Amino acid sequence: MIVAGIGSKRGVAMEDVLAALDAALARAELARDDVSLIAAPAVKGGEAGISEAAALLGLPLVLVPQSQLEAASSRTKTHSERVVALLRVPSAAETAALAAAGAEARLIGPRLALGPVTCALARRGSVA
Repeated sequence: MIVAGIGSKRGVAMEDVLAALDAALARAELARDDVSLIAAPAVKGGEAGISEAAALLGLPLVLVPQSQLEAASSRTKTHSERVVALLRVPSAAETAALAAAGAEARLIGPRLALGPVTCALARRGSVA
């Protein structure tokens, strides 16, 4: 199972979310069909662009509570001071992907930032 974690600035467009997802998938040599769900911090629940992207792809959107983001923090690969100031975690995309994929999940690679969106891919179970 592969989870795509999404972080974004406010007001992000669906097209920006899809572009970041596609770029992260291309870097990992994966396809959209390999993704089982989209995850984002719960505070992003009102972001239409994220929910519209998940709906277009026919994937569930999991909104990860703050406590679960924090629990996944030690497994991240990158660190953003901006995200630490806003969410108290090193990476919104990475912690969302890891938390939604489970305790044994590992990142496929570091988050990819593209414009106003970051995307990280996590695989349940083992390192890719």
